[in-house]
Amino acid sequence: MLYIFDLGNVIVDIDFNRVFGAWSDFARVPLATLKQNFVMGETFEQHERGEISDEAFAEKLCHELEIPLSYEQFAHGWQAIFVGLRPEVIEIMNALRARGERVVVLSNTNRLHTTFWPDEYPEIRAAADHVYLSQEMGMRKPEARIYEKVLESEGFSASDCVFFDDNADNIEGARQLGINSVLVTDKTTIPDYFAKL
Repeated sequence: MLYIFDLGNVIVDIDFNRVFGAWSDFARVPLATLKQNFVMGETFEQHERGEISDEAFAEKLCHELEIPLSYEQFAHGWQAIFVGLRPEVIEIMNALRARGERVVVLSNTNRLHTTFWPDEYPEIRAAADHVYLSQEMGMRKPEARIYEKVLESEGFSASDCVFFDDNADNIEGARQLGINSVLVTDKTTIPDYFAKL
């Protein structure tokens, strides 16, 4: 079997409020204003596909949010999203590999984040046979082609695959291709799934 794990709120807890909090402090803009104005729109998607640089992303987003941040301040806030590892998921990934299953990570992420989490959480790469990142692939979930590319690269059919993600759109995208998909709603979803097997 091929097991595909998303990164944020699946293997690692993330919290966008921490990002807004840091930017709010730097820019002296109310937290509520930032949260209200932030949209995961075209700029966000371009960044996740690796179509624009971190610097261009920071500049565009600061313009959209009307916050006067230096690149360093922006980056500091952007990396604040990471809360901590979910050790129970790492344990499951390692156990799956120990019994001969194939385990990979598939994440919508960006270059800036990859300057942080691989060093902060080396356990992730150690627990995965391969890590697929949107900005390196030039595509992002829930686009069908990203799932097709992973299946093709891994040599598995959709029916021999289980995918875990915390985003309902990503789950739906995978299900349309016939991939067994599990929506991760909290820290108990994945341990409960494997406990039932």
